[in-house]
This record gives sequence, C-alpha cells and structure tokens, in this order.
Amino acid sequence: MPTILFLLIYLVAIFQSFSPASAQVAGPAAPMNSEFLRDYALTRGFILGRPFRPQLTPDGQAVLYLQSPPRSPRMSLFEFEVATKSVRRLLAPEQLLGDAPETLSDEEKARRERLRISTAGFTQFELSPDGSRVLVSLSGKIYLVSRRDGRVLRLPTSDGTLIDPKFSPDGKSVSYVLDADIYVLNLERLEEMQITTGGTEEVSHGLAEFVAQEEMERYAGYWWAPDSKQIVYEEADARGVETWSAADPARPGETPHRQYYPRPGKRNVAVRLGAVSAVGGKTTWIDWNRERYPYLSTVRWDKGGPLTLVVQSRLQQEMVLLAADTTTGRTNPLLTEKDLAWLNLNQQVPVWLTDGSGFLWTSEQAGGPQLELRNPAGKLEQVLVRPELGYRAARRGFPSIDMQARQVYFLASDDPTQDHLWRVSLDSGKPVRLSVQTGQYSAVFAKNHSYYVQQTRTPLTMPGFTVHQASGEPIAQLPSVAEEPPFIPTTEYLKVGEGKGFYCSVTRPQDFDPQKRYPVIVDVYGGPGFTRVSAAMEDYLLAQWRADRGFIVVAIDGRGTPGRGRDWERSIYGNFGQLPLEDQVSGLMALGKQYPQMDLERVGITGWSFGGYLSALAALSRPTVFKAAVAGALVADWRDYDTYYTERYLGLPEQNQAGYEASSLLTYAAGLERPLLLIHGTADDNVFFLHTLKLSDALFKAGKQHEFLPLNGFTHMVPDPTVKERLEERIIQFFTRHLQVPQP
Repeated sequence: MPTILFLLIYLVAIFQSFSPASAQVAGPAAPMNSEFLRDYALTRGFILGRPFRPQLTPDGQAVLYLQSPPRSPRMSLFEFEVATKSVRRLLAPEQLLGDAPETLSDEEKARRERLRISTAGFTQFELSPDGSRVLVSLSGKIYLVSRRDGRVLRLPTSDGTLIDPKFSPDGKSVSYVLDADIYVLNLERLEEMQITTGGTEEVSHGLAEFVAQEEMERYAGYWWAPDSKQIVYEEADARGVETWSAADPARPGETPHRQYYPRPGKRNVAVRLGAVSAVGGKTTWIDWNRERYPYLSTVRWDKGGPLTLVVQSRLQQEMVLLAADTTTGRTNPLLTEKDLAWLNLNQQVPVWLTDGSGFLWTSEQAGGPQLELRNPAGKLEQVLVRPELGYRAARRGFPSIDMQARQVYFLASDDPTQDHLWRVSLDSGKPVRLSVQTGQYSAVFAKNHSYYVQQTRTPLTMPGFTVHQASGEPIAQLPSVAEEPPFIPTTEYLKVGEGKGFYCSVTRPQDFDPQKRYPVIVDVYGGPGFTRVSAAMEDYLLAQWRADRGFIVVAIDGRGTPGRGRDWERSIYGNFGQLPLEDQVSGLMALGKQYPQMDLERVGITGWSFGGYLSALAALSRPTVFKAAVAGALVADWRDYDTYYTERYLGLPEQNQAGYEASSLLTYAAGLERPLLLIHGTADDNVFFLHTLKLSDALFKAGKQHEFLPLNGFTHMVPDPTVKERLEERIIQFFTRHLQVPQP
C-alpha cells in the first residue's frame, strides 16, 4: 500500500536527466503551428461533418446516415433521397433532450468504449425491415421515428439500464436488454413483455461478455429468429471471475464501475446459449461440448439457414461450426478447422443463401484467407475467391450476396495497404474489380442490391461517400460539411527489404531539403490484427504535422500483421515482441539505404496500445537503434491482459513461461538507457492504468529516470480536443528535445 500511494504522487513528477543524442546537420524545428493542431483536434482529424454509418432503405431509394457539425461530435440523423439528391434532417438530439445534457449509464459507457465510439447524440440507428421507421436511442431511452412525416414516439419501457435495442425481423416489435434480462415491446399495442427472468450482474441474459466485445468483435448477446418467433440469447455466468475496476485517482469519492476481467490462465466467464419463444416461456439450452469449446464466438441466424454458431477451444487452435435445433437443443457439426498456432475469427460468416442451398465461409487452410461456397451439410462446393487475390476476410458487411443476380460482393487486394471492391458470380467466372484508384474502399448495399453506397479513401482525398447503381455507375455523392485539411501529406508508399519485404510509408517535411539529414520518428503499431501502413490521406495528417517540425516520419508493417498470408502472420506465435521489433529495425535500416536524408543515429519511436508496448520494448532492448521513445497505453506484462487476446498468441502462462517472460517489458526495465515518455489514461478499462504504473515502478526501483504523463480520467481513447492538442505538443517537444540539435 505505501508503494502505491507513493506512485500516485509520483505520477505527476517528470524525470528529465538524459542529454539529447548527438547529430551533425539538424536544422531548427519548424514553429509549433498550433493552429493546424488545434483544428485537427477540434475536427477529430477533419472527420467530423462527414457522413457516418450510411444505410440504404430496402428499395435503395434513400440513404440514412449520421452527421455532426464540423467541430462538434454531436450526431444527428439525416436522409438523402437518391432520385432528387435532396437532404433533410430527420432528427436532432436537441429535439428530444432540449437543453438537458445527455446521460449515459456505466454499462452504455462501457459498450461505447468496446465499440470505440467517442461521438455524442445518436451514435447508431436501425431501419425497420420495410424501411418506414427508424429506431434510435438517447440517454437510455428509445425512440421510433417515422420517415414519412418525421413523427417521433418515445417507447414506453420500464425504468432501468437499457442496452442494445433492435427491431424484430417482421418489424412488429422492438427488443432490448433491461437490467440483464431481455424484453420485447409490441409496437401495435405498446405492451412490454419480459422474455427472460433471473438475470443479474453476475449471471446476465442477452449481454455479450467483455472478451466477446473487446476481442471477438461480437457485441450482441441475443438474436432473433428470421421468422420473429424465437430469440436465442447468451447467458454469461461471471461467478468466480476476477473483478477489476478502473478507479479514477482524481475522484476518490466516486465508486468505480466494476467489470469482470479474466486474465491469462485464470477463470473465464462461462457462456451458454438458450432459445426461448418471443413471448416468453421455457428456455431450451443449446448443447455442445462447452468444456472443450468454452468460447461462443459467433452466432448467426440467417433466412435460409438454421441457427448456426461458431465455438472455439480456449487456445483458439480449433473451431467448430455448428447447426443447432432450437426445439431439441441438439447441435450438428458442419465443419471443423484447426491450426497449430491459432485460428482467426471472422464475424461476417457464415452467410446463408436465402434459398437454403448453402452458405459462404472463409478459411485460411490454403495458406491465406479464401472465400468458399459450401452446401448445407458443410461440404466444400467451390472456392469463389482464392488467397492470392488478397481476400479481406473480416471486413464488416462483406461478403454481401445479391441472390437475384447471383453475385457476391467482397473486398480484396494483393497490396495490404489497400482494400478494393470486387464481385464474383456464384455460378461461374472470374472475380471482377469495381474500384479503380489506389486507396481503400468499402460499401453498404440496399437489400435488393439495386444501389450501394461506396466509401472511398485515397492518399490524395479524405473519405467520401458516393451512391452507385448496381452496375457500378456513380450517380450521387452524400454531402459533407467537414472542413478540409490545409495540405495533402507528402507520404510515399513503398516496399523495402529482402525476401517478402516490408510495406512502409515515408512522410517528409513539406519544405524538405534533400541536402540535409533529418532525425526519424517511427510511428508504430506492429501488432497482430492491424496494419499501420494504409493508402488513406487522413491517416497521415498528423504524421505530416510531425514531419513539418523537422523530422522524417515512417511506418513499417512487419511480421505478425495481417494481409500477408498465414505463415507471415503466425510467425510471432509464442513470443509477442521480438520478431515485430526485429522487423521494425530491419525495415528502418532498409529505408535508410533508400533515403540517405534519414539520420539513423537519431531515431525515435512512438505508438499507442500494442504500438506503445513495442515503443517501450524498443527503448528498453534496442538502445543502439532507438534513441528516444514515447509509449502510450502500453501492456507492461501480458499476464495482466485479457485471456482471449493474450492466450491466442502466447498460450497459457503455465505452458509458456519463457514466452511470457520474454514478452514482458518488466523483464527489460533495468536496461533502460534512452529517454522514455510513458502516457496512459487513468480510467482505461481495456489496458488498465496498472500496466504503465507497474513499468514505471520497475524503472524507478532500478534507478532509471523517465517521464510519466497520466491522462486524468481518460480511457483507451483520447477524444477531448484540448487534451489531444496538448498531448501531440508534448510528444513532439519530447522528440525535439532528445533528437534535434539546432544549427549554430
């Protein structure tokens, strides 16, 4: 206890005893240019004001979307009529709240954190199956909006904590979770029925457990039958699971929100799946070997197919796709997949064909993700998209099936920095690419696939949305009210290194002088499941601002990142940090040969989350390469992160003690030789503040001076404009101090 109290006081202290690294030809840093940084922070990277979460009506005649002003995160609901290209605002938050502030329950705050939602007002909406009405929620209440006349009805629900409202497939009811049980409200009679009973904080009904939301990307805990007659729901039994709280040291009088947080090797939430009538009654429990497959990873109940679920072993080296009978509870395995390292989970499949003739599935058994058509019994019928095309298996909304035309839309690219829109016939023929320019593309489709809305992100343009006919012809653009950035980044994209090589980005100052040598900042993530190098302008605005302070900013995607095949991604199995860090060094050296203006004697590294972990590891274990590091929201010891993520890559602690030890930053704390700035939000409930606190404590006890910046009250996200602005100023000042030497 005395050590913890001392450390809480110690957080505000700044240790600065390092001398700047020597260099020979550095020029003075450019002015701070706080105007751009302030604009960047206030506009959320110039993203506010652009359409958000567009949805087409079933007939494709209108697009609904959320949109905020350019300098406010408060979202309103808009409608775009395709034929007339006219826009109207359907509903604004102030129409419901007046001058009252928006209020969120702890449960809703946690849900938004898992979804990485930091906006306000309407954050999501749902169209009724016929497209005539819209369901929105605000301050714990749910509302029904008529598209025809704009009338708004607040639905009469019982008091309590309300989560996850949704329409029934027939549009006659709205369901939701209220205080850990499922309720259904009949929209004709406006009568509420409680469907499940006995739900508690410890044993909840209809809510996805923490690891499902944070790591599996499964945010739902209940699902409707296609005929609206039944609901299947998750029962999450958290008894015996460790409880952690992200207590805020600045508010000792407030009771922290408690959450069940399973750590590697320890007890998980026990999950089972039940089926119940949509008017309530006895639950039929779905039967599978839960001891062998404890993770309920995916649940799908599509028209044309049975209730299907994906279950996984604890180490995620085996998964089974099951078809379930909701009358008897029996399950039938459709297919089983295994991998000696781990299996990637894809929430977008299975997708059943509406005629019941089969389903789409993705698999990596051929060395990379491929899209498959399987018959109702699970047998492979044909491979629609092969791995060499660069199929993007886990993109939301894909694959999308046009049953009338028998076409499947999907995303793919053999360049991991890009995503392109394609389609392929269910019957025969080669895939056809629909997007042309370099960039990243996505789309949402009308139910009848008569129209689709395409999102386009390129190295030269900010995100935009265009409405297209089924043929691919663009016919309209959704209006944006966003401010535009004052420059286009100088970023170049290239592949360097031997063998498979590394995809990289290089951003140089706008006033770049090829006769000078510049210090380098490595902007890193480097971990599994995410690529840092992307052909999208908005991802490099901040890199350009940093470069204009007198640096060359680079990003490198090494082994462990997706989009390069199974072996490339799984090469990190058993030891998190060493290969990713080795590849950052190799990529950096290769870039230095190609860009002689990069001064490799003055290299800094920075990142957030896994990137923060890798930045700290670089400072601790490779001081000859990295002369300064800024590490945000890092994991110090993987024994203190969650089960599903950590065990996927490192296994169980008792079976891989050496891997956990080698992957822990605490192992290397005594070796710090370089300037290190640690940053962490005190209220982070994903990577708890505990992590940076433990690393700082280890550094302090080893006599290693460093800097520690706690972000008071912040979680894993930092959306506040003032804090974001000051944070970026602090980071660039740190690198300027330790890597720059002004000319005489």
